[in-house]
Amino acid sequence: MPLTTDVEIADLLSSVRTIAMIGASDRPERASYGVMRFLQDHGYRVIPVNPQITGEHVHGEYVWRELGQIGEPIDIVDIFRRSADAGEAVDQAIAAGAKAVWMQLGVVNEDAASRAEAAGLKVVMDRCPKIEIGRLRLP
Repeated sequence: MPLTTDVEIADLLSSVRTIAMIGASDRPERASYGVMRFLQDHGYRVIPVNPQITGEHVHGEYVWRELGQIGEPIDIVDIFRRSADAGEAVDQAIAAGAKAVWMQLGVVNEDAASRAEAAGLKVVMDRCPKIEIGRLRLP
C-alpha cells in the first residue's frame, strides 16, 4: 500500500537526504524547477534526471540522462512524468536500488506502485514533497 498517513510521509521525508528527480527542468516556469530549489533549501541533495538536458546543470547539480548513471545511493526517486510514463521511472528506481518512489501530484500508476512495493520500495502517489513538507511543518 502506498504511504498515505501524515506519520508515514513525515517519517519518509525525515529519514532521507538524496532525491533523484526524473523530469527535472531548467525552465523556471516548470513546477519541477521550483520544487527542486525548495528541496535543496530544506537540506536535501537533489540530483536532476532529464535526457533532454543531459550534461547541463540545474541549481548547481549536473543533469543525468537516466538513474543508472548516477552511481551513488538514492533515497527517493521523485517522478515528474505523466502517469503512463511513471512505470519506466519506477523500473529505473528499482534497478538503481532506490529506497522509495514519489509520484508527483496527478501522477498515479497502480501497476508501477505494485512493482515498486514488491521490490521493497516505499511508494507515495499523487502528492508533492514541497506541499507535504510545508503542511507537516518539517524542517
